[in-house]
Amino acid sequence: MPRIAVALHADFADWEPALLMAAARYYLGCDVVTASPDGQPVVSMGGLKVTPDISFAEIDPERFDALVIPGGYAWEKGEAFDFTELAGDFHAKGKVVAGICAAASALAATGILDGVAHTGNSLASHRKYPGYQGAEHYRDQPRAVCDKGVVTAPGSAPDTFAMEVLKALDLWTPEAQAEISAFAAEHR
Repeated sequence: MPRIAVALHADFADWEPALLMAAARYYLGCDVVTASPDGQPVVSMGGLKVTPDISFAEIDPERFDALVIPGGYAWEKGEAFDFTELAGDFHAKGKVVAGICAAASALAATGILDGVAHTGNSLASHRKYPGYQGAEHYRDQPRAVCDKGVVTAPGSAPDTFAMEVLKALDLWTPEAQAEISAFAAEHR
């Protein structure tokens, strides 16, 4: 089964990776590993205290099939980790790289969105990063986008974010579809 690394900052948006993590771990039997910058506990925006399994330095594309980065206030506070090298390594090895909300804009800063279809909270939030050159590939839509193993979503789309990450990992089975669809039923 695939191994998924979920990179958590202090003040991460706890609702953004929750459905993906639960579906992948509980229903599909994946190994979901949480990480923080230094391996120490982090507290989410909602007050959820998470004791991670590893530090960011231990996230290695040789050991994981996906790097998932939820958004949160670390970017607004200027305290976010620079994912350029880590996301670039995952992408170069053909592994799934996924960012939602502010983390999608953080991926814009890495350059990996420059050549793939993507979305996020807004094009303006991506353009805050001077190195971003992917505006022509930006999709202004409320659903997640997956292209060439890169998944992006606005913060309001945790359901389709989970769905697109599972598809990128070739885990979009009837069981996965049933579970995600049940949680997203209110959006029909």
